[in-house]
Amino acid sequence: MSREIEVESALLAEDLEVGYPTTEEPVVDCARLDVPEGEITALVGPNGSGKSTLLKALSNHLEPERGVVALNGRNVEEYDGKELARELGHLSQENDSPGSITVEELVSHGRYPHRGFFDTVTQEDREAVERAIDLAGVADLRDREVGALSGGQKQLVWIAMVLAQETDVLLLDEPTTFLDLHHQLRVLETVRRLNEEEGVTVAVVLHDLSQAVRFADYLVAMDDGEIYDWGPPGEVVTEQLLADVFGVDAAVTRSPELRIRPKRALSDE
Repeated sequence: MSREIEVESALLAEDLEVGYPTTEEPVVDCARLDVPEGEITALVGPNGSGKSTLLKALSNHLEPERGVVALNGRNVEEYDGKELARELGHLSQENDSPGSITVEELVSHGRYPHRGFFDTVTQEDREAVERAIDLAGVADLRDREVGALSGGQKQLVWIAMVLAQETDVLLLDEPTTFLDLHHQLRVLETVRRLNEEEGVTVAVVLHDLSQAVRFADYLVAMDDGEIYDWGPPGEVVTEQLLADVFGVDAAVTRSPELRIRPKRALSDE
């Protein structure tokens, strides 16, 4: 159901098949995906629809069985590790760090793509860390140990670390999962501010469709490893999509703004 929309893409995937050694069939089968430059694109869909797998392929953390992913017109496989990390930041679902490290120390690790192994911290590094801490709103936590933070605080700190990379493209895999509503909004507002003030292109996997509609410029709706539809939220979100992809009978209204009102779960049969 994907429609033709003219965009300039920061990330482009074509003829993509992605799987794992444990799967006989591809987990993702994608003819084409555009992540428009300077916009926020949200990947949405039910559990197991392939959202996180697709994001791993876009970030070169998972090699496709077929097809190509291009960053600014260049195959991501042509970048070496540090070069890619200077252009593209990726925050996965699995993040772990020594509990005794401080927030500022963790955020500083985001500068690794810009330094040689023996290089000392520069003024540019320090300024980038300060900007990242400020953007993520964690200045009051800078001297705290990461292990002592709440889940929501940790997520903001991890985002600050990725921001310290100062990349033009940012991929986030379910950054609001397991967070309370306050911290969900803090994370999404941080992402929106980064996009609006710094012009960063964002692709983010979100579970909450209503939040995706509110914060994203484009939606990628996935179903069973394939793209069901792609485009602006006002065009993608329909009652048919909610039934086909999410298995929900819901009303969609568009005035004064796009709203989704679930009624009931549809039968799995």
